[in-house]
Amino acid sequence: MSKTAIIYWSSTGNTQAMAEAVCAGAQKAGADAELFSVSEFSGSIADYDGIALGCPAMGAEVLEEAEFQPFFDSIAPELAGKKVALFGSYGWGDGQWMRDWEDTCAGFGITLAHESVIANSAPDDAALAECEALGASLA
Repeated sequence: MSKTAIIYWSSTGNTQAMAEAVCAGAQKAGADAELFSVSEFSGSIADYDGIALGCPAMGAEVLEEAEFQPFFDSIAPELAGKKVALFGSYGWGDGQWMRDWEDTCAGFGITLAHESVIANSAPDDAALAECEALGASLA
């Protein structure tokens, strides 16, 4: 059984709802999946086979800078060779923050296991289904 961590940052609850759907999808597919807000995660990335990371677009379409960005920067070198997937919500723009995040991952040698999932504002049923599929791909 694979062990999967779903780690997210959410201000309005939109990305949290997506994280919960990712976790449900991973569990339905047989993974030992654990859900953490970024401030709750105190484990080691090395202990997980799959990692799903969720963060909404902030400011000028960037990752949340006070908590999530430093966390991601600290774990990015450990993610190469693992099953990794990204998700998040946005309220403006066109998803540039996700494309930039995907490019950053590629720069660290991280191959994404699933197409990133983004939702404009609150995730609708289709976005939540995509999140479940993302979670299942990490199992």
